[in-house]
Amino acid sequence: MTHMKRFQGIPMSKVCQSMRGLCKEEDYVFLGVSERTTKVTAEGAGAFEDDWRDKKEERVRRRLEREQLEKQRLQEVEESKKEREQQWRTHIEKLTSSQEKTLQDRLARLRRFREFQRKVLVEESGMEGGGASLTVNQLLTRM
Repeated sequence: MTHMKRFQGIPMSKVCQSMRGLCKEEDYVFLGVSERTTKVTAEGAGAFEDDWRDKKEERVRRRLEREQLEKQRLQEVEESKKEREQQWRTHIEKLTSSQEKTLQDRLARLRRFREFQRKVLVEESGMEGGGASLTVNQLLTRM
């Protein structure tokens, strides 16, 4: 009601503008906020937006770091896997070559032993010549 007395002599358009300003002031008083704090809030909003951008950039940077670390970890795992496979191949090659050498040695010993048996049988039988070797071969085959 005090508004009516205050604005009686002012044309209507000016009244509306003044009423808006008055209402705005009353709203801020009611909310416990002044125009100065709204300006500070606007500046704070800019600071908040800057903080938000900084945080977003930080999240993006951390995500990229995590992706890079994951790539490095996967690369290390692949390298380790290849190294183990190479070690396994080397081990198998050594094992195979040692087994082949062992088999060759056994074959050579067996041949020497057969020669020795042949000589002993020829000496014991007292036969010399072609007929004796045929008989000895038959005896060795039976053994």
